[in-house]
Amino acid sequence: MSNYRLIIQYDGTRYHGWQRQKSGADTIQGKIESALGKMAGSPVMIDGAGRTDAGVHARAQVANFRLTEKQIVHLREQCQGAAFVESHSVSDLIFSGLNAYLPEDIRILKAEPAGERFHSRLNATGKIYEYRITKKDCYNVFMRKYSWQMEETLDVHAMEEAAACLLGKHDFKGFCSKSSKKKSTVRNLQQLTIFETANDIVLRFEGDGFLHNMVRIITGTLVEIGAGRRTRESVLAALNTGERAMAGATAPAKGLTLCEVHYM
Repeated sequence: MSNYRLIIQYDGTRYHGWQRQKSGADTIQGKIESALGKMAGSPVMIDGAGRTDAGVHARAQVANFRLTEKQIVHLREQCQGAAFVESHSVSDLIFSGLNAYLPEDIRILKAEPAGERFHSRLNATGKIYEYRITKKDCYNVFMRKYSWQMEETLDVHAMEEAAACLLGKHDFKGFCSKSSKKKSTVRNLQQLTIFETANDIVLRFEGDGFLHNMVRIITGTLVEIGAGRRTRESVLAALNTGERAMAGATAPAKGLTLCEVHYM
């Protein structure tokens, strides 16, 4: 079997997240697998680097999948025009075919052969997420699906001071919505940078991995600190106790974007 890697961009607004669901609800993974199955003539399963939640977006999600020789032959047969088939690699056919089948809010940026042992999730060494907040009185109708429109004035300096407490290797159990006793909740948050423009505040997270809703809970906590409704000490309390109740509310999904996935 041949292994292939995809770089994927998507607007998650109308999807129930990345991961396929038994209910049949629309998901990014489900849409891509359906398109690949039509092209290959039989079901194809893909693995993504991260399971983004409903409403979360991605600039460069990474996924991989495998095709048998029979599926590759079928894929070639689906392409019209012998000259086109002969002059294009399987990766080129996957790229053009998927972008023809997929809806306009999902786009394949790149399709390429991957090493036999490559796995998009297991081999990932880090990810970068960004969370966008639109400042009070700066409502932007064109960004309403991609930013948390803030109704309070935020003290960015206070947010930065609290964010510094989270840097490094910690048990982030208090900053995830669900955790398993079998899996570690220790993560290394390498960078948490807050950028401010005239209209927006952008939080950029870089780490070796993130727990379920971790970025959104940290963002919600920092927003409450910036609004003066929570203290920096509450961040330390959530870290030290591992109690979810000690952290702030979960920020809306629409402001979150997976920007990059890193590999060795």
